Amino acid sequence: MKMLLHVARATLVMGACALSVPAFAQATNHTTHGAPAASTLILSPAWTRATPPGSKVAGGFMTLENKGATADRLIGGSAEVSNIFEVHEMKMDAGVMKMRALEKGLEIPAGGKVELKPGSFHVMFIDLKQPLKEGESFRGELVFEKAGKVPVTFKVMPIGSTSAGGQQHH
Repeated sequence: MKMLLHVARATLVMGACALSVPAFAQATNHTTHGAPAASTLILSPAWTRATPPGSKVAGGFMTLENKGATADRLIGGSAEVSNIFEVHEMKMDAGVMKMRALEKGLEIPAGGKVELKPGSFHVMFIDLKQPLKEGESFRGELVFEKAGKVPVTFKVMPIGSTSAGGQQHH
């Protein structure tokens, strides 16, 4: 009987340990298995364009550089000015410019960079809560598969801007 009790206790302890291992691994995932830390990601100043009254969407732009040895992926985010935040791509398809959400996010290769710019990869602010006004800024958060959440501030540039410097299309 004593031996049976000892085996039962050992089984309970081992079971408790087994349950805690996945939780510990998940909590420390950002620093194990070669996952890049947020500090290995460098973001250029983020920006967007002012929107006309009544507009319900806007795009967000920046350059994402991964100084780490492991690729990461921008999988989502949020912005205080919109109810929906998506990672998008625009590309030509049979002579027609098409935009679509990237269901699996956007890969930032190890040692590489990806530019989010008009007419290409970008983030979308959908269901805007108010028009975006030139000169204002708003907070957001980018979510990466490995690096986790990274805060970002978007500066609102003039309508038609093609860069954070506010250059216009002519």
